[in-house]
Amino acid sequence: MRKTVYFLFILPFFISLHSEAAEVNFDDFAIKGQEYEIVISELVTNDEISIYINGVEKNIPSSSHGEINFTTNILEKSKIEVKINDEKTIKTINPIPLWLSIIPPLLAILLALLIKEVVSALLIGIFSGAVIINFYIHGALVGWIYAFMRTVDTYLLGALNNKSHLSIVIFSLLIGAMVSVISKNGGMQGVVNRISKYAQSSKSGQLATWFLGVAIFFDDYANTLIVGNTMRPVTDKLKISREKLAYLVDSTAAPIASIAFVTTWIGAELGYISSGIEKIDGLNEGVYSTFINSLAYSFYPILALLFMLMLILKGRDFGPMLKAERLARSGENHLNKSASLAEQAALEEFEAKKDIQAKAYNAVIPVMVVIFGTIGGLLFTGWDDQVWNDPTIGFGRKLSTIIGQADSYQALLWSSLAGLVTAIKLSVFQKTLKLSEAIESSINGIKTMLSAIVILVLAWALALVIEELQTAELITSIMSENVSPYLIPALTFVLAALVAFSTGSSWGTMAILYPLILPASWKICQEAGFDYDLTLSIFHNSVSTVLAGAVLGDHCSPISDTTILSSLSSSCNHIQHVKTQMPYALTVGVVALLFGTIPAAFGVPMWLSLIVSLSLLYGIVHFIGKSTST
Repeated sequence: MRKTVYFLFILPFFISLHSEAAEVNFDDFAIKGQEYEIVISELVTNDEISIYINGVEKNIPSSSHGEINFTTNILEKSKIEVKINDEKTIKTINPIPLWLSIIPPLLAILLALLIKEVVSALLIGIFSGAVIINFYIHGALVGWIYAFMRTVDTYLLGALNNKSHLSIVIFSLLIGAMVSVISKNGGMQGVVNRISKYAQSSKSGQLATWFLGVAIFFDDYANTLIVGNTMRPVTDKLKISREKLAYLVDSTAAPIASIAFVTTWIGAELGYISSGIEKIDGLNEGVYSTFINSLAYSFYPILALLFMLMLILKGRDFGPMLKAERLARSGENHLNKSASLAEQAALEEFEAKKDIQAKAYNAVIPVMVVIFGTIGGLLFTGWDDQVWNDPTIGFGRKLSTIIGQADSYQALLWSSLAGLVTAIKLSVFQKTLKLSEAIESSINGIKTMLSAIVILVLAWALALVIEELQTAELITSIMSENVSPYLIPALTFVLAALVAFSTGSSWGTMAILYPLILPASWKICQEAGFDYDLTLSIFHNSVSTVLAGAVLGDHCSPISDTTILSSLSSSCNHIQHVKTQMPYALTVGVVALLFGTIPAAFGVPMWLSLIVSLSLLYGIVHFIGKSTST
């Protein structure tokens, strides 16, 4: 009797332990010629598994920890059958042609430039991608309905269901709130008054903006939002166009963050480079050495920073920027040309409260809290005793490694909240603002950021569509065949720029291309019979051009998050920012390619390429550029 009771007691647990059937998970759709994955999990030792594609049995990999990952390429409409013991799971897959993957980003970019309304353009781009995917999953009749639903519940929600993205949103809102408070309490006016003593002209105002952009080198997001918001009142007073401010903000942020030794980029860059060099046999250097050696070939970021100096010192511009600058210099209300009535009303929230004394430290202290708080947060989240106490590593590399492995999003969140709290405390303790006024001002500052946050979220949603459709694979496959070793860096630069332009992500571009380009460049050089030194030179050049091309494409793309943030922080119409910045970015990009990257691949010294490139850019500014004075 006792044994029977015991058996009945353990029977439910015994049944539950052995009755779980294996789970079969299919990808919902396949891209033609690209990997399609089937995951079979919850397997037990005696399970018999078979996979058939159009009736043909396939070899399957061995189970690891009760799971099988089976990948295949599907080139035509296929019936997939997974048989586990006596249970069958059947799915029909109609692969999507890879060339369709270019439609969503191309449509979004073209519409943004044509209709000059980026929200609609991004939404149409997202929806078009959802239509393509769901047409092949559900068919033409119901595919449109599913596409409408997936636009919201998959892509827009997916863009927000991401810790990094939410961190950027909250950081941006907190910075907007802080800027509103330090504007209301007279801090920003105090900064304007102080800087105005030295920035007496458009030239000195632009120089101050450039130097501040270079000084905040450790993070591109912090750089963009702090410099744009801080310098906007100064540049407005000096009749510098919002378009020029956005250009100075955007084109200092990523270039300096990408090549400086101690930045939030360094960890990602080293990680991406590592994923490429771990597949290379015969490379006698580590990932950090590879990064450092590649900086000698980083022509675009270096030339972009110096080109801005030439424009400022010569007082010349060309293209759409010249028109924007002359409009600003003429004294016309250039804000009316680039901002809606709603945007102008929002800007009034940043005017100082009447009858208060403007004190610069009310703005400087909170901004310094953000800057040094970010640096402190990076050191705190990335601190590694083993690295710091390693006597074989120099101080610079220790610092770079620690910041490289830090959580930049946490650091930005902590510092921006600390900056806002500091601004409110300064306002209340000095009785410049009541607590209720400071809170109201903070909320109004958040409101002014919402339109740009919407654009940012839409850009992220489009990036999800692009990732699913594997747009980068299409561009890579077009550019990667029949390449001469000497042209690898040049083609890599163009390819990286195209991918970044189409996807709006420089980091995404690096993540995609480094594992592909680095082993390929090494192998092609070795097969061509190049010696180690020449192979290494072209290899380092290729490493740098992935980064440089990614930054160039990011500068030109209207769907790039940093481009959007630059428009946001400068209160500049987004499409106007893209239209005025693109000619400058492309000018520097072409010079960097033709007179830097290509000659370097043939052995021309870096210093000589820089001299030639800078001379040519100076000639362009001098002979093509025209004075911004009216």
